[in-house]
Amino acid sequence: MELRNGALVAVVDGNHLKLFKNAGDAGSLKLTEQKTGDVSSENKGSTGHASSSANPDDSQQEEDSFAAGVAELLNKKALGGSLDQLVVIAAPRTLGELRKHYHKTLSAKLAGEVAKDLTGHSLADIEKAVQSA
Repeated sequence: MELRNGALVAVVDGNHLKLFKNAGDAGSLKLTEQKTGDVSSENKGSTGHASSSANPDDSQQEEDSFAAGVAELLNKKALGGSLDQLVVIAAPRTLGELRKHYHKTLSAKLAGEVAKDLTGHSLADIEKAVQSA
């Protein structure tokens, strides 16, 4: 996949967000890490279920809330005009949760999505995933 200069790449799992900006041009990807800002996890994810003996996983609710907060942050960037093109790389479950919270303006700016957990991987692995998407 070719990304324009200035395009953002968001690498997300249920607890971490890394943002990268393409400093290269459409023919040569050169990602540089950006500050992410604060991600609000006050938002509850869309799971809509409480913990119980049948569903004891509070950490999953926290991960869903984090994903909703990431989507909110990306939505603000898209609506504010500071995001022109975006690639999201996220763990499959996190990606599903993110999609539930995308604003239509953000969806229109998505150049692609990669369903992989690459938060702990090197910049070279992230660039390779973007190029092969």
